[in-house]
Amino acid sequence: MSGLPTVWLTARAAGVTAYVLMTLSMLAGLTLTTRPLGRRVSGSTVMEIHRSLTIGGLVAVGVHGIALVADRTVDISWLDLVVPGMLPYRPVWTAAGIIAGELMLILAVSFRLRRRIGMHAWRTLHRAAFAMFSLATLHGVLAGTDSSSPWMRWVYVTAIATVAGGVAFRILLTTGASSVRSPDRKERTHPRGIRGR
Repeated sequence: MSGLPTVWLTARAAGVTAYVLMTLSMLAGLTLTTRPLGRRVSGSTVMEIHRSLTIGGLVAVGVHGIALVADRTVDISWLDLVVPGMLPYRPVWTAAGIIAGELMLILAVSFRLRRRIGMHAWRTLHRAAFAMFSLATLHGVLAGTDSSSPWMRWVYVTAIATVAGGVAFRILLTTGASSVRSPDRKERTHPRGIRGR
């Protein structure tokens, strides 16, 4: 550990911080589409919070990677952090973390490109956030050093439950809105029947 445990502790703390910020960013993104607070918080404010959390999470991912490379007790190169599957330690689950970090980078850059690519394309691209969160969760649970700790298990359970709850709320809201906008055929033809009598 370069003579000190500080580097290893930094890598672990940064990994956990990145996961928490990623979860909060997911919740902020879901808030943008579901608006559970109504007009009490503007969409632009939520968007800025969402962007800041994503960038903060990306910075934490960067610190996580730098600390792993700096730690001399493990042999990790910069290339190992870019190309999924090159690390010999639990290669599938470390690869999941690398892909999640790369997706986070793409999503962070997309905030700058939102006006150029348009909101529809930007929202379509942001569906990758669900893959990012899933891969990061798998990485943490199956390759993380602290995944067996009770406190870390609570972090994962809370993160999964809140994001799943947000997704369920969004689905229910979307289903309810579509049913209101699409009345059945009888309701649409009923007024004509009255006028025809």
